[in-house]
Amino acid sequence: MSRIGKRPIEIPGKVSIKIDGQHIAVKGPKGDLERILPELVQVTQEGNAIQVIRQDDSRPARERHGLARTLVANMVEGVSKGYEKRLQIQGVGYRAQVQGKTLVLNVGYSHPVEIEPPDGIEFAIVDKKTNEIAVTGISKEEVGNTAARIRAVRPPEVYKGKGIRYKGEFIQRKAGKAGKK
Repeated sequence: MSRIGKRPIEIPGKVSIKIDGQHIAVKGPKGDLERILPELVQVTQEGNAIQVIRQDDSRPARERHGLARTLVANMVEGVSKGYEKRLQIQGVGYRAQVQGKTLVLNVGYSHPVEIEPPDGIEFAIVDKKTNEIAVTGISKEEVGNTAARIRAVRPPEVYKGKGIRYKGEFIQRKAGKAGKK
């Protein structure tokens, strides 16, 4: 039995869940999410807890058991608390700003890079001095993918450390060329 899959998911007070076969819809104070779960697992609601049960002990069912439970748990947490990922920009002259909903990055290219947020995702500049960007939303998957797209515009380089990195991410620095003696 999967250690993750067998744990029940507690439902907070303001969250409602609708289960229709493999389709699950979660509605909460921050918004609502829907997802179709894999065929080999079944979701049941008992009081204020959700249990994910696999149909048999086949390998594909065991593989999807913990995955399905984590997906449902992330949906419940997203509609009740939401998710946030922070990025930092380092480099002389590198900066970010939000114009309307669009994130505009000036990171050493000849033109500014504009990133449109997907539905349900918002950008905010947390600190102008440290150039810290916050990506927030209710879907953990969308928040992570959007943050990765922003980081991919100018990934941190290993010699000077310039670029866009996740907050708290450590970049192993390399020594430059050894000079002539």
